[in-house]
Amino acid sequence: MAFIARRLSLVKPSPTIAVSTKAAELKAAGRDVIGLGAGEPDFDTPDHVKAAAAEAMAQGKTKYTPPAGIPELRKAICEKHERDNGLSYTPDMVHVGCGGKQTIYNALMATIDPGDEVVIPAPYWVSYPDITLIAEGTPVIVDCAQDNGFKMAPADLDAAITDKTKWLILNSPSNPTGAAYTADDLKALGEVLKRHPQVHVMTDDMYEYLVYDGFRFTTIAQVVPELFDRTLTLNGVSKAWAMTGWRVGWACGPLEIVKAMNKLSSQSTTHTSSISQAAAVGALNGPMDFIGPRNDAFRRRRDLVVDMLNAAEGITCLTPEGAFYVYPSVAGCIGKATPDGKTIASDEDFVTALLESEGVAAVHGAAFGLEPHFRVSYATSDAALTEACTRIQRFCAALA
Repeated sequence: MAFIARRLSLVKPSPTIAVSTKAAELKAAGRDVIGLGAGEPDFDTPDHVKAAAAEAMAQGKTKYTPPAGIPELRKAICEKHERDNGLSYTPDMVHVGCGGKQTIYNALMATIDPGDEVVIPAPYWVSYPDITLIAEGTPVIVDCAQDNGFKMAPADLDAAITDKTKWLILNSPSNPTGAAYTADDLKALGEVLKRHPQVHVMTDDMYEYLVYDGFRFTTIAQVVPELFDRTLTLNGVSKAWAMTGWRVGWACGPLEIVKAMNKLSSQSTTHTSSISQAAAVGALNGPMDFIGPRNDAFRRRRDLVVDMLNAAEGITCLTPEGAFYVYPSVAGCIGKATPDGKTIASDEDFVTALLESEGVAAVHGAAFGLEPHFRVSYATSDAALTEACTRIQRFCAALA
């Protein structure tokens, strides 16, 4: 009898982490590798956030905290959502987790029974289906093609919902595409959800502040208030504040769900780091003036990458509204062969050959549920992006 639990056979290791690990290994071995797989800003955590952490340590705030999170942080989270999103939560409606991933894990583990269905638009963040499977739920994948801006149409949502559907997961702006839903988009999806009262919405708003060209971020409970009692709003400090390693994410929503998530934390991690929580308070209550200059840099990098990828033979790339990813199609490269005779039969073949021949590491589209594409993170320097895209152009030109 196998010793490892059967449930782990249903899931795979995170492919985005695997690509970053592979790139690091090749660099350590002396290869000239440009990694475009990491989903984290290359900027540093702001100084005032670090200062908040240092002050907490100096004050001895290094002890256990409540599983739900320290009161100061839950209060700051409520104030953030009232201020930025017009959503009124009380601290007992807030769950703080060890980053966004654990928050999603806790939510699904606390609510999914075997056979429950979770509607997930594709392309999706790689962890949504796998966490659903660990929770013994059934992912229901809805393809959202490039022609529709990688966004889910109301009719497709309606067709995916059954009497077993428990959750819809929305991520806007999106990892991996950068696509973002407008208020009108969300209202149209809300009209569908109003007809299916058994369905709750988990909205992953981690990239809320990283939007460009005047795009106005909204979240579904904000524009469809009738869904407020059925919505779990997720966010965190990882992306906007460049705090990926601090591991602070949160969920706000129905008290019953939040209490269940807190119970789960009490028997797993107990809570995220007390110092990280203090840093997050400093982030939420502190100045936000660094966001504008950083977004200007991200927008410049986005435009550079989109222009250079669209100049590569066989690649088409949309201009996204937010986050720091693009999700170009390599449909024009499928069926071609590399100079050493390897056929590009899939997007995984494309990124594998690209890494081998040009030393550019990216994540293949199949990992995100929609082929034939690949994800590029432009959260790195202009110089590195220019060199990487030059190599991609050279690689594509050599295919025949």
